[in-house]
Amino acid sequence: MSFSAASRLGVCRFARTFSARASARTFSVSSSSSTRSNEFLGISTDMRMTRSYLTSTRRVAMPVKIVEVPTMGDSITEGTIVDLPVEPGTYVEADEVVVVLETDKVSVDVRSPEAGNLVEIMGELDDVVEVGSNLFQIDTDAAPSADPAVAAHGAGASSEEVVSESVVNEVGAAPATPIDLTSEPAASPAAAPPAPAVKPQKAPSPPAAAPAESSGSRTETRTKMSRMRQRVGVRLKEAQNTAAMLTTFQEVDMGNLMEIRSRHKDEFTEKHGIKLGFMSAFVKASTKALQEIPAVNAYIDDATKEIVYRNYCDVSVAVASPTGLVVPVLRNTEDMSFADVEKNIANFGKKAREGTLAMEDMAGGTFTISNGGVFGSLMGTPIINLPQSAILGMHATKMRPVVVDGEIVARPMMYLALTYDHRLIDGREGVTFLKSIAEKIADPSRLLFDL
Repeated sequence: MSFSAASRLGVCRFARTFSARASARTFSVSSSSSTRSNEFLGISTDMRMTRSYLTSTRRVAMPVKIVEVPTMGDSITEGTIVDLPVEPGTYVEADEVVVVLETDKVSVDVRSPEAGNLVEIMGELDDVVEVGSNLFQIDTDAAPSADPAVAAHGAGASSEEVVSESVVNEVGAAPATPIDLTSEPAASPAAAPPAPAVKPQKAPSPPAAAPAESSGSRTETRTKMSRMRQRVGVRLKEAQNTAAMLTTFQEVDMGNLMEIRSRHKDEFTEKHGIKLGFMSAFVKASTKALQEIPAVNAYIDDATKEIVYRNYCDVSVAVASPTGLVVPVLRNTEDMSFADVEKNIANFGKKAREGTLAMEDMAGGTFTISNGGVFGSLMGTPIINLPQSAILGMHATKMRPVVVDGEIVARPMMYLALTYDHRLIDGREGVTFLKSIAEKIADPSRLLFDL
């Protein structure tokens, strides 16, 4: 072996020895307790095992669960963050609402899948987030704070201490300037030369009297339009621009229906667990009329230039929610009873108030009923909900003088309005359809005998 080769071999051995010693020194502090435990138990470990043990006991990242933006419907790809009821750093329980998202058609509460500490929210108010993107993180190993009030009090006390400390430091930070009582006061700067005398000017004429201000408030408040409200506006304008809408009116005597309801409402509630209203009668009457006049239950497929006649009846019921008008769908109403209709409508109303309506609840529909009478509307012209071809508008029931058997009597009357697409539905069919509904409501026995 040459001298140069031996030198290189010695250098390599020295480097390996120095590296092993440095590694032993590096792990000596963290492995002291483990070594003592092993010696006490009579277990001998070599350097390789010690290194393996130390490597396995390195600090592992906290178990953070990432929650993504959930799927909110087949046609919805994004939503807007409209509310953050929980701040990062707060402990949340399982199924607690963390983020509220708003889409074009529905508001979605995103809840925590497990209890833990809210680490981070990947967004702020009014941010648009896409379906499937990361929304927030939860540390599932975090424990709830023992007493939040005590923690808040401690935080307040510490902040007060900091404020007082800063005030003391600020006051004491100003260096004291020594005052020499024997010194003469500093000479004042030379007096400025007297200003030239100003000639008296003519007094300006008084300004014109300002208009009297109103004593009331003149402020304005701006709020951002919700995505649902924007979508509703777009859909309504689209209907006006697409359909040839025509509205026809009919009045109906509600006396017989009100008498039947008053007679059987208690028994109905006791048996079915739901109150008997007027909507079930209108849904069933509309369903019968849709089966009699199939054109009202059809729609125009603009892509293929075809008329599609549907052999089922899905009646959409317009429901007011805090965020706008929503239209859940009663499916296959031809197979529903009065009790089924009332139960489904009550369930949809509850979901609308709570903001838990799903996209599946509002998809589809072949005909819509809008009840403006619950708000006192006497008469109106509803707008078609595309791609449907007609919509029925119910209004308030008022006592009005009418002629019955040649005599003028006061009867509870309601105005009905039917807006239909004149491209598909002729006037004869539209009027016949609305008159059929009015006759079934005026004489509910026609529903029983399928007349």
